[in-house]
Amino acid sequence: MFGVARELTRLFAVVLWLSAAVVVVPVVPGSELRVRVRLADGLITEEVLEADGERDSISLEFKQGDGTLVTFVVDFKQDIKIFRALILGELERGQNQYQALCFVTRLNRNEIIPSESMARLRQKNPLAIRLAEERRGLEQLTMSAAVNLSRAWQLSSHIHNMCSEAREAIYTREADVKYWLEKGIDGSMFEVLPQTTERPSLQPCHSAKDLWQPCLCTYNLRLEWYPCLLKYCRSRDSVGKGSSYKCGIKSCSKGYHFTYFVPQKQLCLWDEET
Repeated sequence: MFGVARELTRLFAVVLWLSAAVVVVPVVPGSELRVRVRLADGLITEEVLEADGERDSISLEFKQGDGTLVTFVVDFKQDIKIFRALILGELERGQNQYQALCFVTRLNRNEIIPSESMARLRQKNPLAIRLAEERRGLEQLTMSAAVNLSRAWQLSSHIHNMCSEAREAIYTREADVKYWLEKGIDGSMFEVLPQTTERPSLQPCHSAKDLWQPCLCTYNLRLEWYPCLLKYCRSRDSVGKGSSYKCGIKSCSKGYHFTYFVPQKQLCLWDEET
């Protein structure tokens, strides 16, 4: 009788928790998770999160208030994450309709939940506006090398699909390059970009006056809501033996500040003094 009472108490607690929002349920093939999120500027956007169990990957995509389409892909098989931004161009200043940027880095532990768990996420109230439970610090990333798109399949099969439109603007970090070289990746895939130590005259793009002048560009983006950790609850059976089970997720927000070389300021018009 006491075992039944404990089980009913546990179930009641779970029901109360389910009323919160995003939950873990059995997989529904071919489904996706759409989450309404408030951006830093106060606007509401819709994030689309998808998990691919066969390729062991996760994608997250949303549109910023300025029209920029941001896509974030995690390749768990290769321990690589890819950021892509499709930025609307300034046609009156000679730019194309949009400009594509790609940033490729190593995946750190506990950055995001596994693809299997992502595939199980559903939400009770799709109209609710989500706010992240934890706001993680801004990560500063100096992207000191360019990646050759035609050889990038060695790093991840996702890079070609994600970054084909950013052919001349795929960047990574020197520390990541060294790690991949030690793993046997072909070094001809990478090109080291000019640094301030090599070219003291290299200025930040926001202070460069000439649109055709080489400079150091910065680009900022923020993932306002993503499932970063799994939550575990504990229960006891009829004989008092304890066990843990997955009972939800923790959501995080994280910002990224990328710095990289561009051959001309024309490719970095958002980074201007105002």
